[in-house]
Amino acid sequence: MRSALRSAPAAAGRWLRSIRPERAHLRADLVAGLTGAVSGLPDGMAAAVLVGVNPAQGLYASFTGRIAGGLSSSTRLMVITTTSAAALAAGSALQSVPSAQRPAAVPLLVVMVGIVLVAAGIVRLGRYARFVSHSVMTGFLTGIAVNIVCSQVAGLTGAPAHGDFPLAKALSVLIHPRGIDLATLLTGLGALAILAVLARTRLAVVSPLIALVIPTLVVVLASAGTVAKVGDQGELPGGIPLPRLPDVTFLSFSMVTGALAIAAILLVQGAGVAEGTPNPDHARSDPDQDIIAQGVGNLATGFFRGIPVGGSVGQTALNVAAGGRTRWAAIWSGVWMLVILAIFSGLVAKFVVPALSAILVFAAIGSLRPGEIATILRSGRISQVVVITTFAATLFLPVAAAVGIGVALSLVLQLNQDAMDLTVVELVPRDDGRFEERPPPPSLTSFHVTVLDVYGSLLYAGARTLQVHLPEPGEARSPVVVLRLRRRTSLGSTFAMVIADYAGQLAGSGGRLYLSGLDSSVTEQLRRTGHVDGPLRAFEATPVVGESTRAAYLDAEAWLVRANHG
Repeated sequence: MRSALRSAPAAAGRWLRSIRPERAHLRADLVAGLTGAVSGLPDGMAAAVLVGVNPAQGLYASFTGRIAGGLSSSTRLMVITTTSAAALAAGSALQSVPSAQRPAAVPLLVVMVGIVLVAAGIVRLGRYARFVSHSVMTGFLTGIAVNIVCSQVAGLTGAPAHGDFPLAKALSVLIHPRGIDLATLLTGLGALAILAVLARTRLAVVSPLIALVIPTLVVVLASAGTVAKVGDQGELPGGIPLPRLPDVTFLSFSMVTGALAIAAILLVQGAGVAEGTPNPDHARSDPDQDIIAQGVGNLATGFFRGIPVGGSVGQTALNVAAGGRTRWAAIWSGVWMLVILAIFSGLVAKFVVPALSAILVFAAIGSLRPGEIATILRSGRISQVVVITTFAATLFLPVAAAVGIGVALSLVLQLNQDAMDLTVVELVPRDDGRFEERPPPPSLTSFHVTVLDVYGSLLYAGARTLQVHLPEPGEARSPVVVLRLRRRTSLGSTFAMVIADYAGQLAGSGGRLYLSGLDSSVTEQLRRTGHVDGPLRAFEATPVVGESTRAAYLDAEAWLVRANHG
């Protein structure tokens, strides 16, 4: 006990040193933070519309999540803020709560999400995020995008919507077009047009804000009283919010299951954000610490009456593109947002609802990945069943049920594979023409061919496990990897994505990836998914064991010679 007490100050000191701002990057982080804050204003309000609560609560979440999450995340450029998937799940979890009581009920839900995520990080559940297959996540996120579009048809048109799920509500509006308000429809279409025109310009970063402000000014100048404004949905609190305890009287079974569903969504989404956003100094991220950071962000947000937050793909990408260098880029964006909120909170009530709906619709359409869906549909019957089932469940069932089905599908598929027993070894050529097995190197060597063999399943989680075990290119120049895949008769879409990503990393370092020992059916599958050629070369198996691997090795050696003397 005494030793733990003595180590606590030392641990606190290490944490304080790790989050200390770096003077060399202060200006870059401040500028990136301001860019993120301006872009995040309409996103936060729009996410609150999805939850069905006061838009100001989306802004509260935006600044608290960025600050609290930025101070505790392992992936330093990750921005923890509102996300559409979490917002839609929160709205589903609060469906049984009367609309007038939702603003008071949402803080309890968010605190529960925070508790679940912190607990998940403490018991180290981060490594299990990879066991949710790429097909499941694609089906779920595609369904979420369609649900967002359908849920905003009423806001875009001003027509009343009826139905038990978003698709039914959208159909009710389209079937009864007489309820559409022309002024509201024109406002929403105008906002969509602004977003579409500015999407490929230098103003793309602030296009949501422009699409919110211009239609609002037009409505005010035209005195279009039929167009709904944010203030019509209830009184908006002004200034900076003060922390308060959530109201536990709203606790219910649906809220508990909703909190678990939101936590599952954020766990997987956060892992994806961390995977796609490496630290600038190449330090490996800790997935469990990132889960805890998302939990801390939700705990802070809940006490400030905000909506759920998590690792945001869009805002993290913007943070990187805007020149963020350290964790303080995300933290400063939260501080900037707090300043903006304190000064301009009175203007929030004047924004028009159709513009917020347009922002959500445009973002949802932009999140669709038809190429990924097509790849999955070409990857085999199992992948087809999984993506279609998850998509349908997300469309027609509550989000908590859809998440449960997706997780169950992933677990059932995983139980059929031996992914946990996956081993990667290096095959070192000997003078007698054979190969000797050795442990794989942690990183690759410049101008060197590394031959790897894999034991275990490469489907779904197995592919993710392989991704963890593959040597990193690091600072190596022109590294080449030969990956032996003899006797593999089936490789899923997750493997195709992982291997394409690894081939891209090697190509970025001036290297190549070779696949040897391939069955002809696997070669054809990879060709259909578009992952053969370019930085990846395929050598099919022959009756002689090791022949295709040696052929790939010799081809790689010859290519290195030509590259060095070219």
